[in-house]
This record gives sequence, structure tokens and C-alpha cells, in this order.
Amino acid sequence: MSQTTRATQQSEKPRAAVRTFRIAVIPGDGTGPEVIREGRKVLDASAAREGFRLEWRSYDLGGERYLKTGEALPDTVVKELRDADAIYLGAIGHPDVKPGILEQGILLRLRFELDQYINLRPVKLYPGVWTPLKDKRP
Repeated sequence: MSQTTRATQQSEKPRAAVRTFRIAVIPGDGTGPEVIREGRKVLDASAAREGFRLEWRSYDLGGERYLKTGEALPDTVVKELRDADAIYLGAIGHPDVKPGILEQGILLRLRFELDQYINLRPVKLYPGVWTPLKDKRP
């Protein structure tokens, strides 16, 4: 082995594998697609900066799909979502779909089937009012 080859091998450091996250995307209805589109820009920039990859897979779920097919959430999609590292959800709801159909057929079904039981939003705790979060801190 020549000195050049040996020197090159010694100076090359093994590359760490880049972690890839599979993200299922459900843009949904209303402002959902717009919010998701802008959020993806932020997430892609974060991935580039921090050295990981995001593999996006979009799912056509929401009011428009329900109105066309009569189906809110196919079983095959639930199976695929189960295999994703994360689900990025926009907004679900459509003025031409009776209230409760999409919420139960998509949101609640996903929460129960994937054991995603909470939709936590910013909370204000009031003195003297009991809450399960009373002893929690950021």
C-alpha cells in the first residue's frame, strides 16, 4: 500500500448514518393544507440544519375525500399510519359534511387505534381549581 493511500485512509473518518424519519402528512381541509405546506418548510430547514432526513408521505383524508368516496379513513391507511414515525395533521372539518362524521371517522378513530389519546393545547391553570396537570411543570 502506498503512503498516499494509507494517509488518505487514515484521514477519512467513518460517516455516521443519517437518521431518516418517515412522516405521514394529512393536510386535511380548510387552512390545513396551507399551514402544513409552510410548516414543512420549517421542518425541512430544521432537518437540513441538524443533519437528519424527513421522508414525507401525504394522505388525502378530509372532507373533500369523504364527499367523493363516502369513506373517512380506510383501514389500509390506518395500517400505513401505524408504520410512520410521526403524523403531521393539518385541519379536519368541511362545511358540507355533517358535524361529527370527520371528527369521529378520522380524528377519534386515529386516536383510539394508534393510542394517541391527547390533544394538548396551551393551558392556563387557575388557583384552587383541580386539574390533572396541577403538579406538572415545563
